[in-house]
Amino acid sequence: MARSVWRGVVICGVALLAVSGCGDRGPTAAEAGETLKAHITELMKKRYALDVRITDPGGRDLPCSKGGAKRTFAVTGRDPASERKSDSLNTLLMGTLSGVAPYRIVEDRGNAPIRLANDEYKTVIILESRDNGQYAVRGETECLSTS
Repeated sequence: MARSVWRGVVICGVALLAVSGCGDRGPTAAEAGETLKAHITELMKKRYALDVRITDPGGRDLPCSKGGAKRTFAVTGRDPASERKSDSLNTLLMGTLSGVAPYRIVEDRGNAPIRLANDEYKTVIILESRDNGQYAVRGETECLSTS
């Protein structure tokens, strides 16, 4: 009796692992695009950016390799302290982004844009602020399936 119960538990466990592994194919381009938009919008809200303007509304599939697609989104805004330089602005954005979602630094060459990625959501954010307190943030998804 105990052996048949144990066998049933093992079979159920294997079945659950098999089902859970097959169902998670990751986000579609549209889903990742919405996440990207939400992350960038939340980033600007948490930085208390002024005069936020959407410079790339995204919302459409851009073809990429193997029949996949990417989505994009970009904004600009103004920091309340207009004298801040681009490096300081990007550093502030990077620190604030850590409170929005876990992004890792992919590229940071000093006085250049900072490229960050989130592997779970399949999104990339580029911080490319300019001097005089002008924030500039753009992003794109990885090349993902459309369905």
